Amino acid sequence: MESLTCPRCGSEMAARALGGDAEVAQCPDGHGVFLSRADLGSLIEAETDWHRHAGQHTTPMPRITADMEAPPAGKTPARAWIETLFR
Repeated sequence: MESLTCPRCGSEMAARALGGDAEVAQCPDGHGVFLSRADLGSLIEAETDWHRHAGQHTTPMPRITADMEAPPAGKTPARAWIETLFR
């Protein structure tokens, strides 16, 4: 992945490998991440596999809608595999 700068603060984003083949560029100040469409597809497939094998008590991440509120502050247990990547 080519070197990217954060659009918010201008810092150089650090490349980080996720999962198997996926790579993400992450702002060192926590302003965001960038990944290619192919890497996003790989992460979605990994998320789907995680739910398929995690058991009956897990559900896929909900779709984001305009009426949703921000999650409460504090660390909660991961509801999905992809959440564990950005902690």
